[in-house]
Amino acid sequence: MRFLASGKVKDVYDMEDGNLLFKFSDRVSAYDVKFHDPIPFKGEALTRFAEFWFQKLPVKNHFVKTVSKNEIIVKKMQMIPVECVVRGYLYGSLISRWKSGQVKIPDGSKTEIAARLPRPIFDPTTKSEHDEPINKQIAIQQGLVTESEYDFLESKSIQIYELMYDIADAAGFILADLKLEFGKLDGEITLGDSIGPDEYRMWSKQTYCQGKIQESYDKQILRDWLTANGYQKQFEDDRQAGKEPQAPSIPSEIIQKMSSRYVDSYKLISGKNL
Repeated sequence: MRFLASGKVKDVYDMEDGNLLFKFSDRVSAYDVKFHDPIPFKGEALTRFAEFWFQKLPVKNHFVKTVSKNEIIVKKMQMIPVECVVRGYLYGSLISRWKSGQVKIPDGSKTEIAARLPRPIFDPTTKSEHDEPINKQIAIQQGLVTESEYDFLESKSIQIYELMYDIADAAGFILADLKLEFGKLDGEITLGDSIGPDEYRMWSKQTYCQGKIQESYDKQILRDWLTANGYQKQFEDDRQAGKEPQAPSIPSEIIQKMSSRYVDSYKLISGKNL
């Protein structure tokens, strides 16, 4: 087995038999900054969520099996260099990008924060250290995908979002948005990477209230704390000045809240304990 890469959350190993080993850690990142403080049980929750979603969704994927509490084996694929983002609510970066005219939302959309869109929209980005929003024209011009591949990714991503939305809804959650990755396996576009709280924004139906910041069951808790305390702007200023942003220490109450929500959301959605 050969070590390949250490990402923001998981380490990847080549098993040299056509498969990869994903080892999920308790690391956390936000605004493309890696933090030093671990989130207890996060790696285990991400492992179990990956197993759950890959087995639950009626979509061809690269999952093989789970081998430990924080490791899964997947089939190696040629990954498509597009992050397939689906948004069902007006929230996060979508708000500022819509206000500046960079992205369109469906006619008839309510324009309050956290308002549900009349239909989900496909809002892809590049796959890089700092993801950049793209559209169909840009994706094709840059040679990231062909027109037919883009159309497939759009329709399949929205289909998966709607399937996951219904499952989350039955468990008492709102799936606000979702990020998926695909690759090619035996010449066929196949769902890959991982699916869990680091790939979507999820809210409790009980506390949801249009027009307000929502209580999140994902790392949005950390993003909100960073924004409220000026760190998001500091990160942006550092990058503009050519400096690497430095991660602050995460308060213990934020760590505990994030850990609990990873664990609780898995239990409610899967019906199983970690």
